[in-house]
Amino acid sequence: MKILKISLISLGALIALIFIIPIFTQKIVDVERVITINKPKEQVFEYIKLLKNQTHYSTWAKKDPNTIMTYTGTDGTVGFVSKWASKNEDVGAGEQEIKKVTDGQRIDYELRFTEPFESTSSCYMSADALTENSTKVKWGFHSVMPYPMNLMLLFVSGEEMCGKDFEEGLVNLKSNLEK
Repeated sequence: MKILKISLISLGALIALIFIIPIFTQKIVDVERVITINKPKEQVFEYIKLLKNQTHYSTWAKKDPNTIMTYTGTDGTVGFVSKWASKNEDVGAGEQEIKKVTDGQRIDYELRFTEPFESTSSCYMSADALTENSTKVKWGFHSVMPYPMNLMLLFVSGEEMCGKDFEEGLVNLKSNLEK
């Protein structure tokens, strides 16, 4: 009986910690990567503002070439939606919607995952001229992990979750545009 009592108290304490620790744990995930592309800013921006082009450089698109893509609206404009569905759980399912376009400079979009879990994040890509023929491209991500899911951030950082994929995607983008 004493062992059962100790076990129940220990289990209760563990469950309480799982719900208490996230109260004091970070909830914000911000990731940004930058690359220089040796092409004029206008050319780079016209390419990155089209969400359909992400299939040519995004690492997530390359993880499952059988991903089903559907599109609604006019690509490169506010309201355009790009949806994907994959049987590969590393890709999952979801959609992204263009929320704002600052012509020639930046595209902001909302990323909404539906599988393997639900989440909504803000993303952006920007192009800034360094010289007449070189452009600094930034790809960024901002998300707020809801309580108590933010407990995961103690074990895996946002940088680890998608930083490497952003870097690889930007290298692919650079390679595609500099051909």
